[in-house]
Amino acid sequence: MSNEMETPKEGKYIYGIIRYDAPIEYGHIGMGKRTDLVYGINYKGITAIVSNSPIIIYEARRVNMITHERVLEEVMKQFTVLPVRFSTISEHSDDSGILRIIEKDYNKFDDMLSKMEGKKELGLKVMAHEAAIYENIIEKYDDIRNLRNKLLNLPPDKTHYQRMKIGEMVADALKKETENYKNIILDALNPLAEDVKINDNYGEMMILNAAFLIKNITEPEFDHAVNELDEKFGLFMTFKYVGTLPPYNFVNLVINTKGI
Repeated sequence: MSNEMETPKEGKYIYGIIRYDAPIEYGHIGMGKRTDLVYGINYKGITAIVSNSPIIIYEARRVNMITHERVLEEVMKQFTVLPVRFSTISEHSDDSGILRIIEKDYNKFDDMLSKMEGKKELGLKVMAHEAAIYENIIEKYDDIRNLRNKLLNLPPDKTHYQRMKIGEMVADALKKETENYKNIILDALNPLAEDVKINDNYGEMMILNAAFLIKNITEPEFDHAVNELDEKFGLFMTFKYVGTLPPYNFVNLVINTKGI
């Protein structure tokens, strides 16, 4: 019995789905160390963007995720794209398996592409400036400021519980203030978006972590609104505005490659 590892079979790695009816290639930018040719497989005007790949499970490591996204970003320069879940691989080494997938899910792909046509995802993360936001709380909340002032010249060992109380009051005020700022930002941006996905915050200083689905024609107006918010609140927070992104937050495309 051989101790050598069996060489994985060959398949097709699927990056995304577009509406296109002619041959197309994107060069040797595919998944893994081989950097296989990325190209399109077309069926009745709908094209899957693929590359050759061993049939393996790609680890969700940074280098692999970046490669997957880089391909989608290249495609998005020309087309509306439905991003396919990371590490989706057809178990056929030729184009036949991909053609059967498109044929089987043709109506679903067609409908989703129509809904996403002329739209893009933009990401916005807003982080509070810790020192500035705390100073704003001290100025705004009289009860916190008055209690803090009473304790300024008293020894810490005799004011332990009062200082704990201030900490609790500040934490409550911070939660209230970040929620208030979040609502102000969303009130300004929501009317310009087709859809919004609010993602989980990480850390108490994060005010907003959101994705916006925007029509291409309204992007300049949306950019302007974000810039106005940045100018208004830049003393208290940082706006990290990212686009154009594959619409992962608005397209949940899971392709079943088994038995096809």
